[in-house]
Amino acid sequence: MNSRYKLKITGKNIKRFINDLIQQKVLLYDISMFDKYVLIVVDEDGYAQIKKIKTSYKIEVVDSFGKAKIIDIIKKYRFFLIFLFVGILIIILLSSIVFDIDIEHSKSDIREIVLNDLNEYGIAKYHFKVSYKKKEEIIRKILKKETERIEWLEIDSVGTKYVVKVEERVKNNTVKSTTPQNIIAKKDAMVLLIHAENGEVKAKKYQYVKKGDVLISGFISKDDKIVKKERAEGYVFGEVWYQVQIELPKVYKEELKTGKKKNRLELYFFDKNIFLFNLKRYNNYKISRHKLIENKIFPVGLSYSTIYETKKIEKDYSNNSGLKEAIDLAEERLLQKLGSKDEIISKNVLKKSDKNSKIVIDIFFKVKEDITDTENIENINIEELEGAEDGTSN
Repeated sequence: MNSRYKLKITGKNIKRFINDLIQQKVLLYDISMFDKYVLIVVDEDGYAQIKKIKTSYKIEVVDSFGKAKIIDIIKKYRFFLIFLFVGILIIILLSSIVFDIDIEHSKSDIREIVLNDLNEYGIAKYHFKVSYKKKEEIIRKILKKETERIEWLEIDSVGTKYVVKVEERVKNNTVKSTTPQNIIAKKDAMVLLIHAENGEVKAKKYQYVKKGDVLISGFISKDDKIVKKERAEGYVFGEVWYQVQIELPKVYKEELKTGKKKNRLELYFFDKNIFLFNLKRYNNYKISRHKLIENKIFPVGLSYSTIYETKKIEKDYSNNSGLKEAIDLAEERLLQKLGSKDEIISKNVLKKSDKNSKIVIDIFFKVKEDITDTENIENINIEELEGAEDGTSN
């Protein structure tokens, strides 16, 4: 990047001086003649030659370009740049120190064990943060040392704080229950899948069942007679039906991102943001800030901001354009009620109607859902049950 200077030459008979410069092979990039002065643009070598010439003309630098411009800016703002540089160094230094350790566990003895181990292996308050490799090594050492008490450990660096997540090792002393039970339907459905690990299957695939119907029985039969009670085990999936109603405004105003964005670095002091580089903002915009360096002790830091251009639009849901939004919203609401293994099979719009300034849309869903529930049969007497069945048959 070459330097160039714009010089203002003032005096009498300036043309003669310009001719002298040309004869001395000073390269002139631009010449602007005025009544009382002349403006010329020269490179770094030309400026050095002119400074050596002894003359009565007044020569002053009015502007510079390229490397010279950068040097001028640095000179002009040197105190601010020094303050900025020192400030960033202080922020980086302070952000490298641990000011707090937060151990997430309900038991105080577990928290105390982990804190003591962390201090022993080099993670402590007012010490410098450790590297990722060192942190992983400390985790392995603690897990090995406390293998009887701790199942899992994670250390996350959040600003100037370490957040330690701990999972206690729980000894499995539970005994599998043997209490006799039936597997029953917890809601009306059409059976799609039956998996019985124990007990007698009473329902068939594609059979419609009602809430409370026995799907897998704990009463075990032989030659049409109940001989014993067991704990029925297994699961049943059925097709369940839902109707979800969604209301949308006929006209909906929304602010959307256009895709244009600008990035910038900011210093922040308390709640005030100081832009390191001044950028022209959009007429409508949203700002997303991510703190690169923060400090809990001193209210200073460095953040990376993205300015997104936005535009305001109106959506008209009075036509079919609102159907997709309604279906997506209804599906989201339904999924919140379903289990992790349940899934939506199909969806259809049943009805769409107007209600004052709103659109009302009814959506029908078919869901493959776990309909497994249990019924305790421990206190049911087999003889009484058979007697009741015999009386019914007679």
